[in-house]
Amino acid sequence: MKTRIFFLLFVITGLAEAQIDASFKPGLSSPVEGWTGPKENPRNLQPLLDGLKPGDTLILEPGLYYGPAYIRTPRVVIDGQGKVTVTGRHIRSVLYIEADSVTVQNLHLKDSNDSPDKIDCAIKINKADNFRIINNRIEETLFGIDVFWSSNGEILHNEITSISRKSKGLKGDAIRLWYSKNITVQENYWYDVRDMVVWYSQENKFVGNFGKGNRYSIHFMYSHNNQISHNHFTDSSVGVFLMYSEKTIMNNNLIENSQGVTGMCLGMKETSSNQILDNKFIYSSRGIYIDVSPFVPWKTNTISGNEIAYCNIGIEFLKDQEGNLFRNNMFHDNLVHVTVTGNGGANRNKWIENYWDDYAGYDKDGDNIGDFPYRIYEYHAKLWKFNPDVKFFYGSPILSVIDYLEKLAPFSKPRFILKDKKPVFNLKEFKKQKNKT
Repeated sequence: MKTRIFFLLFVITGLAEAQIDASFKPGLSSPVEGWTGPKENPRNLQPLLDGLKPGDTLILEPGLYYGPAYIRTPRVVIDGQGKVTVTGRHIRSVLYIEADSVTVQNLHLKDSNDSPDKIDCAIKINKADNFRIINNRIEETLFGIDVFWSSNGEILHNEITSISRKSKGLKGDAIRLWYSKNITVQENYWYDVRDMVVWYSQENKFVGNFGKGNRYSIHFMYSHNNQISHNHFTDSSVGVFLMYSEKTIMNNNLIENSQGVTGMCLGMKETSSNQILDNKFIYSSRGIYIDVSPFVPWKTNTISGNEIAYCNIGIEFLKDQEGNLFRNNMFHDNLVHVTVTGNGGANRNKWIENYWDDYAGYDKDGDNIGDFPYRIYEYHAKLWKFNPDVKFFYGSPILSVIDYLEKLAPFSKPRFILKDKKPVFNLKEFKKQKNKT
């Protein structure tokens, strides 16, 4: 158990490890300034859209335009060249797409109405396939982009925020997928929004995005076969939450600073057959929170190659759960590596060749596997079960002393949490070998 002073030192020394793939460039790919000239006499966008024929490209002259406006012609391109602002005048959503193969790019969109029931947003895509939303700046709209019952679309390099005057819980979602599939959401930047949600949607990709200061960075509900790769989420309450969703591949993401009572990098509720691979979950209240997952015990969740570090709790189980495989993960500098909120332990899951920084063994044969198992016992959790306020002292010297005394001469029988039969011995050697493969 580390003291608070040591914990701060670990945070400082660990900053270099918080790396993401530099080949992804989230946010605008080219500047979108919008219209910076006079705000009087805006032009009505609708007549220009009504005059389009299939296959046309509408390059808007720099200026201020107003909606709400509807695109009902298929295979058209609307291009603002970074010099156009479209305002919804706080009436409804700003722009509606109701035709297939529409591209909207290089626009500044603002001022939707603020009705959560009507999902007022910047761009509403309604039963329209093969759309492309590229390099738009969206602000002062309740929701950003709403995709309803659509497929085979791309949402690329957009910058999205919500209505600034509203508190976080009353803001809208950056992007909302509803009964939609085969959507690529790549290299977008969303900040100070409520959530980014994926409901009843499958086979979508979320790659290289950056989210900051939100509630849920991405929240999945009844959504299967999705991919979450190379994203960076920070300063949110929850990084990624998988709820009633199966067969997710989540790899190479960096999730950090998920703080507060509900803070977690990854939450899993009644979700099965997921692959959580090579992610970094750091500087957070919890690295991973597991609630009845896998929901079907024989549909294993594979959690492998992840670095879970500098968290209050590395992994928290709601109850004595079975069916997860934890392999080749790196647990270091957490106040507690693994805990179980309810009764029982976590040993009905498989723990194989993980690194634990508090392993007190040795490696006599030099194979970088400890020569005897790693075990976690919980000695002092009962203190805050009787009085939750004791958690305030979590990581403090006094609780560290109590923890040490409990281990030296237990006042009561400790609770057995888990056993890793083949713990990794040296973290540097393990990372070196991992990088080679």
